[in-house]
Amino acid sequence: MKTISLYIEKTNSDTILKFSSNSILTSGSYDFNNIDEAKNSPLAQQLFHLPFVKRVFISANFIAIERFSIVEWADVEEEVKEQLENYLNNNGVIITEENTTKKIPVEVYAEVTPNPSVLKFVANKKLMEVDVEYKNIEEAKNSPLATALFNFPFTKEVFISENYVSITKFDIVEWGEVTVEVRSFIKQYIADGNKIVTAYPEKETISTNEKSNNTESLDDVSLQIISILDEYIRPAVAADGGNILFQSYNQDSKIVNVILQGACSGCPSSTITLKNGIENMLKQLIPGKIEEVVAVNY
Repeated sequence: MKTISLYIEKTNSDTILKFSSNSILTSGSYDFNNIDEAKNSPLAQQLFHLPFVKRVFISANFIAIERFSIVEWADVEEEVKEQLENYLNNNGVIITEENTTKKIPVEVYAEVTPNPSVLKFVANKKLMEVDVEYKNIEEAKNSPLATALFNFPFTKEVFISENYVSITKFDIVEWGEVTVEVRSFIKQYIADGNKIVTAYPEKETISTNEKSNNTESLDDVSLQIISILDEYIRPAVAADGGNILFQSYNQDSKIVNVILQGACSGCPSSTITLKNGIENMLKQLIPGKIEEVVAVNY
């Protein structure tokens, strides 16, 4: 069984912290305001025994906790993360079968990213099985949501992931002027049950869950690169509203070509991350096989 790992994500609210998972936790989304409401969630009940826990949100791939002001998250977040990981990895029950707890309504909140042109709109429900990126409205013909977002005159690019939408804007507006409008639009779009995509675009990149169909055409080093990107790199860049995908590896030049998506594409800090983070990690984990990592769409 895969070990469940959590990573801490800040939100726009100082009192709410997200503990995002590398695995799907539950099929539904739930909101508990107190221990009485959490009768059918042993996990939420355990969290409410912590004196600073005010509210618990449980979704497909994250647990969010709102705290009372008696503590700061910096003082307890690592302890809570460890407690949650221990509980989940010891087969702790999240939601019982006879669940009658109310499902939460659709919520969408905005998160800043390292790229000042990109804002990340996070939903409390699963949107996609795979990531998709659209550079313009023509590419978005198979995504009603992306098409609708391109109707905003300031939208330059749209990236849709499992539970969030990253939007790259033109410089004609500041995010502070349009964030509320975009957030409300996305929230209502999802709440109305509208389709996110009608078909997925053809891909020229490969990720771990696609390797089974491409094993024969990939060498061992390429497979190692894909696994490292998916296990170590993608969760980190996803937290910033972006994505990284393997495109190719040249055995002679030892150059790895990758594609940056979402907030990572065009981000001022991407070059530093690419060289100091990703390239160094690949060189260390696959010694003697990697000379350089290049973002072909940067």
